[in-house]
Amino acid sequence: MKNTISEVPARQRRKEARPAELLAAALDLFVERGFAATKLDDVAAHAGVSKGTLYLYFASKEELFKAVIQQGILPVLDQGDEMLSQFDGDAGALLETLLKRFWELVGSTHLAGIPKLMISEAGNFPEVAQYYYENVILRGRGLIRAVLERGIASGQFRAVDVDSAIDVILAPQMMLLILRYSLTPCNCGKQDPETYLRTHIDLLLNGLLVAEKKK
Repeated sequence: MKNTISEVPARQRRKEARPAELLAAALDLFVERGFAATKLDDVAAHAGVSKGTLYLYFASKEELFKAVIQQGILPVLDQGDEMLSQFDGDAGALLETLLKRFWELVGSTHLAGIPKLMISEAGNFPEVAQYYYENVILRGRGLIRAVLERGIASGQFRAVDVDSAIDVILAPQMMLLILRYSLTPCNCGKQDPETYLRTHIDLLLNGLLVAEKKK
């Protein structure tokens, strides 16, 4: 059985920890307990340091959460921006690459618990929710928007309502993330991510492609 925080032997705790280790501990507890129930004392203990050491790097729980997003999710969006600027293939291939990369770097990792956390607790923590919306949701939607507009302009994609299409494209992946941290742990609603994503992308691209370009 995994040790609880209070059961970690003192000899395993260190007086100092790098910020990355503190962020990893915070992510573990945010995903396991939620934002409201996570205490800075527990984050420090989980990282094996004193609360004072934690405060050397992060002044509040809100600041700690933002740092988790900055170090974990924003680099993934940065990669998306880079792919968008450098990709020289068709829009369908680019969209597929972006969706698969997001699952690889976020969905298949512990970061996948963050969207569920935001859905359940955003109303009680508007400052944190606003930060997440502006820095993650809007940027992610912007990437998908750029790909759709590129495909429509080139004649590869049908003309669609872009805002609605973005919602439809992202919703299945968000549901897969939520299932992973809600029903799946109790063996309910279990999905094979690879099959799920392959089906989603197949239906998506065949719905977007103009008739003569459908395979």
